[in-house]
Amino acid sequence: MEAPFIFGRIATGKNFTDREQEAVHLASNFRAGVNTILISPRRWGKSSLVQQASGIVAQQDKKIKFCFIDLYNVRNEQQFYQLLAQQVLRASSGKWADLLDNAKKFLGRFIPNLSFSPGNQADFTLALDWKEVIRQPDDILNMAEQIAKARKIKFVFCIDEFQNIKTFESPLAFQKKLRSHWQKHQHVSYCLYGSKRNMMMEVFTSSEMPFYKFGDLMFLQKIQEKDWVPFLIKRFSSSSKKIKVAEARLIVNLAECHPYYVQQLAQQTWLRTTKTCNEDIVQSAYEGILLQLSLLFQNVTDSLTATQINFLEAMLKGVTQFSARQMLADFKLGTSANVLRIKDALVSKEILDINGSQMEFLDPMYKHWLIKHYFKLIQKGDGV
Repeated sequence: MEAPFIFGRIATGKNFTDREQEAVHLASNFRAGVNTILISPRRWGKSSLVQQASGIVAQQDKKIKFCFIDLYNVRNEQQFYQLLAQQVLRASSGKWADLLDNAKKFLGRFIPNLSFSPGNQADFTLALDWKEVIRQPDDILNMAEQIAKARKIKFVFCIDEFQNIKTFESPLAFQKKLRSHWQKHQHVSYCLYGSKRNMMMEVFTSSEMPFYKFGDLMFLQKIQEKDWVPFLIKRFSSSSKKIKVAEARLIVNLAECHPYYVQQLAQQTWLRTTKTCNEDIVQSAYEGILLQLSLLFQNVTDSLTATQINFLEAMLKGVTQFSARQMLADFKLGTSANVLRIKDALVSKEILDINGSQMEFLDPMYKHWLIKHYFKLIQKGDGV
């Protein structure tokens, strides 16, 4: 029997949890051609939300075409332009002949060469005169807009891991180049998101950056317990297994409403359940996940400096006044200025997140592992 919970991949349809308001908001932006920037910590469901909203819009309006681009392995401008051109051709060309015609018409001066996989015309690679492309990329950056005008359609580009453009050579100049073209498009809109929240914030919320005020900023919040609990009960029930409200709530609380970990803990609990779930099963699944992640978390901790580790220990012991002289001495943190540097480093490493005056761990399981297994701040049987 297939497990009714998924994590680590896109969740759509019956696996998509809550976020109805966000899905409606995003779908409305897609229809209206409004540029959107999604910002949240990693593994909070951005990609699932984009897929859910785009699926709704694509079913309702066949004239809106979606281009999905993942910049995870894209390391330079050439690879970016190649992927962009390929995805535009794929989204705009229903037939093989149309694809060839669009390539010739809109990329002609780059001498396009298409190579198709045997038996699969939808799988192709595109080769261009890259020296000419880098010299004059306007045709590629405006390609979707030109095709949309000619075909009387609209494009929505959904670009994941967008923060990776900061790793390109001359990233600021490249961002200026993109903004100068994209802001003029009337038939193409952009949904930009990524897994590194700190870098995304820098790109889109700094008034000195080219993409400042590029579009509608959506800050995703955690899915609340009141939405998780009925979802878990329903998914257990769909597979002829039972979980009560108390155990469903325990799963949510142990995972601290973190979408990835709620799904993972629910799956591991479901696998251990024969008919009816109980608290011992949930706790066993939870300890199993901590054990499974132990080596990863140990490597993360080994990469930190002594003062960074001391800071985390102080935080987990309830310290809030990090500038107090006695606290600085007790945890060997140096000066108040050094504490600020430690905070910045831990935020940059995506271990901590600072929201106003609140500071919290981005990964709740890492926090629990530190408490239970690294600092041993609680004894067996105490709970988190």
